This record gives sequence, structure tokens and C-alpha cells, in this order.
Amino acid sequence: MEKINIPIVDNLFPSLVIGTRILLFGKIFTGRDAVLPKLVALIENNKLDETGIDLKGAVIFHTAVSPAGVGPTSSNKYDIESTIPALSKAGVKIHLGKGRLSPETIRTLHEYHSIYAVIPPVTALLESKILERRVAAFPEEGMEAFHQLRVEGFPCIVAAAHGKSLYEEGSESP
Repeated sequence: MEKINIPIVDNLFPSLVIGTRILLFGKIFTGRDAVLPKLVALIENNKLDETGIDLKGAVIFHTAVSPAGVGPTSSNKYDIESTIPALSKAGVKIHLGKGRLSPETIRTLHEYHSIYAVIPPVTALLESKILERRVAAFPEEGMEAFHQLRVEGFPCIVAAAHGKSLYEEGSESP
């Protein structure tokens, strides 16, 4: 397992290949269909700084936050996957979720030195790794608001890196 502290620095990524198991330490953001397009709109309108949100070296977990815990949603939903390029360009280094991304999105991740990691659907385990939570933006969205979580030992697997995808036929895990 490779331990990764957040915020993330670019020089970390040469060692991460598809299939690498990683543990995240630090604060991560959460968002899905309802808030990620709103977040991209803030970026495009140069208003992200007004929120106090810094995405440089950030991690965004594609999930809602509920009292029962957190679990990944499908990252290939249009309102989620379509935000990955703009969020990566804005500094997000790891996108966490589940499911296959398009080849175009994988190329964009590579272009911005970002990766996509999947999380096994183990809500109880993930909840035990969350030390703090707060709504960072869009509280009107309830459990689907844009949250920031402080995590310790948050498990993930790199699924797209260096222009390759774990979901491509013939891919090997380390």
C-alpha cells in the first residue's frame, strides 16, 4: 500500500500505476451529480476563490455524505464525468469513485497529471476512516452537498494513470 498525504504534489504520480493500492491521509472533498457542475461553474466564472475552497492537490470523492456513511457513486454519470477535466485542470489530483471512465477522460487525467481511483463498496469501512466532516459549499443539497472530510487510511486503488485504464483488456495489476 502506498500512503499519500493530501494536498498532493505532482512528483508523486510516476510511482502510481493502475492496480496500485493507496491509502489517503488528510482532507478530501465530496461531490456528485448535483454539486460538481456547480463547482465547475464557480471555476469557469472565477468565483471559486470566494468560497475559500482550494483544489490544488485536492482529492474529490464522488459520493454523498449521509449519517449512514459514504460510498462511491458511478463516476461515469454525465454530470460527474463531464466535470473531471475542469476539476483536474483546477488542481484536483485524485478523483475517487466507481466504474469505467471514457478514453477521452483518461487522456485528460493524464494531461493534467491527475488520476482516478476506485473504492470498493464498503460503506462501513469508509465511515470508520472519516475523522471530521463539514459542508464546504451548497448546503441546500443536503447529503449531496459539497463536503470536506478529514480521513485517515482511506483505501483506494489507482484505476487510470499514465494514459492507461485498469478497465482496459490486458491490463495487469502490480
